[in-house]
Amino acid sequence: MIRRTKANIACRTSVTFPPELYEALEAIARSKKVSIAWVVRDAAEKYVANETSRK
Repeated sequence: MIRRTKANIACRTSVTFPPELYEALEAIARSKKVSIAWVVRDAAEKYVANETSRK
């Protein structure tokens, strides 16, 4: 049995995008052969890294 801790449990959220942004995310995901969720996670990780390096 795997012990679950806060460190290894993923969190879920729901996000609404304007149609143009969603279409752009779909195109990026299709070109990289990944899911839209992967593209959004990648972008969020880069954004957080950029914001935390400024402080």
